[in-house]
Amino acid sequence: MSAPAEAPRSAPSTLRALLDLRPPAQRQAYGAHRQQRAELHLPDGPGPHPVVVVLHGGFWRARRSLRYMRPACADLARDGWAAWNVEYRRVGRSEGGGWPATFADVAAAIDHLADLDAPLDLTRVAAMGHSAGGQLALWAAARPHLPEGVPGADPGVAITAGVAALAAPSDLEATPDLYGPGGAVFDLMGCTPAEAPDDRYVLGNPIRRLPLGIPILLLHGDADRTVPPRRSREFAAAARAAGDQMNLIEPVGAGHRTVVDPRRPPWRELIRWLDGLPARSPARTRAAE
Repeated sequence: MSAPAEAPRSAPSTLRALLDLRPPAQRQAYGAHRQQRAELHLPDGPGPHPVVVVLHGGFWRARRSLRYMRPACADLARDGWAAWNVEYRRVGRSEGGGWPATFADVAAAIDHLADLDAPLDLTRVAAMGHSAGGQLALWAAARPHLPEGVPGADPGVAITAGVAALAAPSDLEATPDLYGPGGAVFDLMGCTPAEAPDDRYVLGNPIRRLPLGIPILLLHGDADRTVPPRRSREFAAAARAAGDQMNLIEPVGAGHRTVVDPRRPPWRELIRWLDGLPARSPARTRAAE
């Protein structure tokens, strides 16, 4: 006789979500800059625990930080995933973010997982990003296929289990208002695509790096007024055409922040997707060699 199915875990209360805004006990620097830091949310139990690398959004600008992702990270830990909540250099406030620093920071933070004294399963590493963090998560998943010598190439820890992009601007070249002077993509990349002095858009734009070779989830509310849902639809079509395992979910009536709120139903779609990933992923890390 088969074992009874587990009852779905209930969503956290608003009080629980507010309490989850507190920083976890484990915080680490992965570099010398004040923004090169990350927080580790660990599940109960001895492990080793699968890992989700969490990347916050905010149009790559300094006014947003990892703090708003803490409730999501705490909920991931309750689901059995170690959540590595990454801060990185962003644009503005003299942080020094943009191309290539922001990308290099994300890569360094992920590789730093191999140096943590924590019970982590580095053969099962996923990435999840919200908004601009979704773009960075998709880029991070493409690191094993980057040319030698470019920012992020030759990962010490690769994204092996899957990648989820929530309300993500997944094509940096799709919106002229964003990549023109004064736009968020222009500030990130330092130029328009036509004026780029090198291959930075080829290297940094996730839609240019397909196929990723791992499962992809795009979660994008159909009422998002910050990043148009068509960005995820277009990326999904390109990923499928490239042969990737692609899952696009568009929760009805969900806005830009709804998809990353653990109290709301769209977030459960991410949890279900993570729980459905293979129990073990191919090791694509230097640390595992």
